[in-house]
Order: sequence, then structure tokens, then C-alpha cells
Amino acid sequence: MPAKPLLVVALLAAAALAPARGVAQAGNGASPAMQRAVHLDLEGATTQARAIFQGLVDSAADPAARAVAERAMAMSYAFDGDCANTVKYEQMVIAYWATREAAEPRNAFYQEGELADEAARVCIDAGDLDAAEHWYRRGYALGVEEPAPPTHPTSLWAYRLAHALGRIAARRGDSPEARRQVAAARRILDGDSAMAAGQERFFPYLVGYVALYSGDLPMAEAQLRKAVSLRGNERDPYLRCLLAETLERLGRKDEATAAYREAYALATAHNPPAAFVRPLVRRKLGLTGAP
Repeated sequence: MPAKPLLVVALLAAAALAPARGVAQAGNGASPAMQRAVHLDLEGATTQARAIFQGLVDSAADPAARAVAERAMAMSYAFDGDCANTVKYEQMVIAYWATREAAEPRNAFYQEGELADEAARVCIDAGDLDAAEHWYRRGYALGVEEPAPPTHPTSLWAYRLAHALGRIAARRGDSPEARRQVAAARRILDGDSAMAAGQERFFPYLVGYVALYSGDLPMAEAQLRKAVSLRGNERDPYLRCLLAETLERLGRKDEATAAYREAYALATAHNPPAAFVRPLVRRKLGLTGAP
């Protein structure tokens, strides 16, 4: 599912990485160095950003702090569309969480699944569909290892996987398989109303994405407009960018340009949506800074 908008991934990681002992000091926010590196990535200066992130990795006070920096490094590579290096650093963070399985198994396995899915999200956006499928499947396998009673049901991981496989199939030009996965995602939502309460808003995104890459542009526009209107999605830059791509393909240049600019303005996080949106919009509109 789309990553939480308008949050720096360092803060998300810090919150996730902070068990009771508070090693990641999430409440203190990101360090000035981390904030500077994030800003550089958002502006396209990824090489400079990674020099800072590497310093944070090398100087980390403990494994939890190192994992925060490694996850930020993974996202820095995402801004360059570098699937392989994003995966490399996400695996490092997954390895950290493997050391936490005994102490906090529910959280550890959930984080491992999240990180695998995060890597997969970068890979699908980068066009490495085989790697994306591998890591989405790995995310499912890790997530469902959470011991009973799980805080995140198996249905959530099944829905995420069907959602991902539908998008991957559409990108591969396999419309029948994409439709099959859309139907599977719908059945999973309908079978768990509690889980669906938090995940239903991502279903029009799936339908719109599949329609866009299957060539049904009117359907894509309708579903993506529905997606961006739903509560919780209003500030999602990725969905607005997909809508902009749809409008562009429909030949509605002025509307597409406006939607691209809206997406860019919303892409202020250090996460996969912003990593996709900001470089793409800069290329599309010839931007050298904020539009």
C-alpha cells in the first residue's frame, strides 16, 4: 500500500525501531544531518545525500540507529530508481529486525514484511518487475510469520500481495492475470471487514492502475479520481501522479501539467511515492527546483 505521506522515512523508521528501551530516540526527531540528506534527495542531489547517510551509518551508536540510517540510504537509492541498491540496504534493515524476533516477535516480523514490501514498491516503480514480484512475495512470507494472536491478520498480507501482483501483471501486459488479481483482492477485502476498514481506500488505486497500464484510460481516470478523493488519500502524491499520467495519455495536457505540479508539491516525504514522483515530474516538466 502507499507509504504514509508527508512523513520523513527516518522518523517512521525511528518510531518503528524504538522498542521499550528507546534506542532510536524517535521522539527527538531526525538529526540535522538526516534532515539535510533528506532535503538533498528531494532536490535530486542524491550523491551528496548518500555521503551524509553513509556517515550516519558509520557513526551509528547502536544497531537500531544504524538500521535507521540504512533504511534512509535505501530510500536515497530509490530516488535514482535503483532497485538493486534499494534492496541491498532494505535487506540490512531486515537483518536488524531478525535479531529482534525473540524479544518482540510480533513487531519484528511485521517490520520485516513492511521492509520487503517497501523494496518491492521501489522495484516495480523502477520497472524491475521480477525483483518486485520476488520481494512482494517475500514480504508476504515474512509478515505471516507473526505469531498468534497476530496484530496484523494474514488477510492483510494476502490483500497486499494480490494488490501487488495485479499491478505487476498489468505492467507485464497480462490483462487477464491482472483482472484475476483484482478479483482476488476484492474477495479478500469482502472476507474481512475489520481489515477492509483500513484498506478499502487502496482498492480504487489498484483498479485505476490496472486500467492505466491495460489501456482503459476512461476507467483509469474514473478510478484514480475516486482514489484521490477518499479520506486518507487526499495528499498522496503517487495517486495524483498516476492521474496526471492518465490525463497526459488522454491528450489533456493542461490538466496533466496541473496534476503533475500538485503531485510534486505533495511529495515531501523520504519514501517510495516521493522517490518516484519528484524525479518523474522534474523530467516531465523540465523542473530544476520546486515548481
